[in-house]
Amino acid sequence: MEGHRDIALVLSGGGMNAVLMEAGFVRRLRAEKELWARVGWIYGTSAGALIGMMSALDRLDDLEDFLFRLRPDEAFRPNRLWQLPLTGLHDYTLPQTIAERVAPTDELGAALAAATIELIVFVTEVAALDADGDEHAFERIFSSHTTPPALMGDAVLASAAISALVLPVRVGDTIGTDGGWVRNFPLGHAYDNPDVHEIVAFRNVSRHPRPADENLARLQRRLEPFRAVPPVRALMGELAAARERRGRGEPAHLPEMLSRLMRVAIARNTALEERFAGEKDASVRELEGLRADVVEIARRHAAPWRRRRAADAVAARFGAARFPFRHDRRLPCTIVYGDAGANGLDPSFRAGLEWPEEAKRVLLDQGRELAEQAIRERGR
Repeated sequence: MEGHRDIALVLSGGGMNAVLMEAGFVRRLRAEKELWARVGWIYGTSAGALIGMMSALDRLDDLEDFLFRLRPDEAFRPNRLWQLPLTGLHDYTLPQTIAERVAPTDELGAALAAATIELIVFVTEVAALDADGDEHAFERIFSSHTTPPALMGDAVLASAAISALVLPVRVGDTIGTDGGWVRNFPLGHAYDNPDVHEIVAFRNVSRHPRPADENLARLQRRLEPFRAVPPVRALMGELAAARERRGRGEPAHLPEMLSRLMRVAIARNTALEERFAGEKDASVRELEGLRADVVEIARRHAAPWRRRRAADAVAARFGAARFPFRHDRRLPCTIVYGDAGANGLDPSFRAGLEWPEEAKRVLLDQGRELAEQAIRERGR
């Protein structure tokens, strides 16, 4: 008979570096049979959605093989200059690559629906224009146990569609893109699940290097032989101005500005997610202490023949109180922070980019070491 599942795994977004570290992280957790037997839910966004899918399907061997073979242009392929105003900076090639090497999205959705572990992924809705004060207005949540299988695989890929690079992805009636805009680290949803009694989480800490001037300089060199043509000369002037802006630490162009804004939004909602979870736990601890103190005060100051009744009445009143968070339990929560640091792969998806296999192995090992730390922390 299968054991009771009461652990939620939470996986954040963070690009290819997060994908590799989270793959190693989950692989090590999977080896802890007693722990893994209790995992009932995986909450994932973007990179976390992809890793969560393969983890829920228990296809971690296939996942590592897929990642070792994956080239940058098989995830996001740079478009030609003339295409950029109409199609975005890149073509989203990851769906086709997954369909060819793992399985088509409808097959993945059907397999997820049959899996024991429930996968919950998050997508940013870009069709809705009016929030109406609803904090979830642009957030779409897709669960493998309630979403039609034909849509679930598309939801995973929409969650991972980096919106600074590619156009949105349709998931049924949803026009969706990178879930990191609204819920990069879906810790709060795991807290809100009444059946979850413990959380183990991976939060990617992104260190974005300053953009290199190489691409702009290379384009200038290529245009130099055509300088006599007026439109080309004008474009070269704009390139020079863009390089000057970058030299001052400013965004060189609009796509870079959008990329920076995306990082700001993701960093902020990730920090707030963890802060709110911490405040919930602090509130629960404070309520527990307050309840005990007030019950004792009521017992101490009531007449001897009324002490028990007074204490019971106060305890009942606390028990009937309702707050905008669960206050009847505290959740053990182990969060590890993954920072690729100097081992990180280039996140730019520029033309000609390569991801050496040895560098990928280093990041996988880094994720395994983080899981090892999490396991030790749980055992304390």
